[in-house]
Amino acid sequence: MVTIRTVEKNELDFLTDMLYESIHILENKPKKEDLINSSHIKKYHEGWGRNGDTALIAVNTNHQPVGAVWYRLFNKSNKGYGFVDRHTPELGIAVAEEVREKGIGTLLMKAIIDQAINEGYKSISLSVDLENSHAIHIYKKLGFEEYEVSGTSMTMVFRVKGD
Repeated sequence: MVTIRTVEKNELDFLTDMLYESIHILENKPKKEDLINSSHIKKYHEGWGRNGDTALIAVNTNHQPVGAVWYRLFNKSNKGYGFVDRHTPELGIAVAEEVREKGIGTLLMKAIIDQAINEGYKSISLSVDLENSHAIHIYKKLGFEEYEVSGTSMTMVFRVKGD
C-alpha cells in the first residue's frame, strides 16, 4: 500500500536519487554525483521549484519514499531528451529497486497524468531507452504514443483526448 502526494522541499534529495535511478544505463553507470551534474542531465534538477516544475512521491505505510514522478518544462534552446515543445512538460519516473514490479510506477504515472491535466496541460512527454521494452509497454497502455526516435531513445507523448 502506497500513498501518492506532492514532494516536500525536504525530500528533494530523494527526488535527485530517483532522477539518477531513472537514467537507463545497464553497464558502467557513472557515479550519481558525476551523472546528475553532467551538462546534459543537470537541467532536469537544477533550480528545482521554478514555474512548471511538478513532482509527486510514493510513500509506503512507514512513510518512507519508494518512488517519484516529476515533470519540467523546457524550451528549444534548452531541450530535454523528450522535448516536444515549450508547452509540453517532460516527465521522469523511478521506483526504488526493492518495490519494482508492484504497480507503484503505474500509480505514479496515472497520478502525474491527472496532475498535468488539472494544471491545464494538453500533452506530456517522456524519453525512454529503446531497450526498455517493459517501460514502453506500460507507457503505451497508459496512452502514450511514439513521437520520434533519436539514437537509442524514443520520445513518447500523452495527449489529452478531445484536444
